[in-house]
Amino acid sequence: MLFILMNKAAIGRYIIERRDTLRISQAYLAELSGVSVHTLSNLETGKGNVTLDTLLKIAGVLGLKVKVGV
Repeated sequence: MLFILMNKAAIGRYIIERRDTLRISQAYLAELSGVSVHTLSNLETGKGNVTLDTLLKIAGVLGLKVKVGV
């Protein structure tokens, strides 16, 4: 079983890396995922608190899966 714990800053860096790999601008990712550029910017910089729903939307556009466990 593999567990990867990520804090907000690590999640943000991962999203930036994936977005860069796919050559998607921040504005275009925000549009595709239905979130504001401000929300996406906050997520990528590790600021604010993003909802699970928002994270799932962004991950879906990037072709990523989100796993939550206890």
